[in-house]
Amino acid sequence: MKFQKITAAFTADNTALAEELISDVFFSFGLTGVQCTVPLDEPDEGFGTHTLAPPPETAIVGYMAETQLTDAVLDDLRHRFQHLQHAGIQVALRVATVDEQQWAEAWKQHFHVMRITDRMVVKPAWKSFDPGPDDIVIHLDPGMAFGTGTHPSTCMCLRQIEKNLVPGQTFLDVGCGSGILMIAAAKLGAAELTGIDTDQTAVDITAENLAKNQVPRNRCLLFTGTLDQVLPGRYDLIAANIIAQTIAAMMQDIKKCMAPGARAILSGIIKERLPEVADALFSHGLEITHKDTIDEWVTLTVVHKK
Repeated sequence: MKFQKITAAFTADNTALAEELISDVFFSFGLTGVQCTVPLDEPDEGFGTHTLAPPPETAIVGYMAETQLTDAVLDDLRHRFQHLQHAGIQVALRVATVDEQQWAEAWKQHFHVMRITDRMVVKPAWKSFDPGPDDIVIHLDPGMAFGTGTHPSTCMCLRQIEKNLVPGQTFLDVGCGSGILMIAAAKLGAAELTGIDTDQTAVDITAENLAKNQVPRNRCLLFTGTLDQVLPGRYDLIAANIIAQTIAAMMQDIKKCMAPGARAILSGIIKERLPEVADALFSHGLEITHKDTIDEWVTLTVVHKK
């Protein structure tokens, strides 16, 4: 199968806002394998270290299967990106045709072993790593799904799962992507795991990665669709690493999935969109118990108000 590799190189005063808005455009057009090649500051001491070299350009890259509609979709993408100029974001679009194997090999050079916390390490299948006695190693092949652990929003989610998950609890991942959060929850002792994503490719990749990490199938449920379509049950811990406006829009459904005393970890939020998410939280009777930040990205841990 042939794919269109679409690169949106950009300049902006607010890189995090531009990253979110361009990624949202890509996701709205159904692009897969979305990669954010955006320079990141080093995290706070004790959080772990980034292992990626600075990218050659600031860009968002996505892939789309080649069809008879490709030219029309590309025209629509260019039109959407032109509108971002009003937000001070200048986008230069490049398009190249690649086959599936070329894509699979190309992104691997950007994915390395990464220590997320003192105990948690993300390791791609093609890299070697000698774990310590207390290390929790997540074996990951993200394929054409979001979630390698290198993005601040994913890093903070993993850290909060480690802090909040009690062994034996149930766990729901909204927007499971590569399955990285479900794998972390499983290795930290979650009894039952559920993942949901609107992208069937992401659901398939999650299933593969759960198997690679020897997570028993009878502990896992996976669904394709939106949370309001599925509403799979009530959970002790929920993670939603998406984008701010989507989180705000689904807050009522997230609350419906929270068991008594449950916590929800909400990530993929840039600081400028935090008030939007906070308003949605408060209007549905939820309160913030913890806030993490890296650069312009925010992760919230929330509970039911007493």
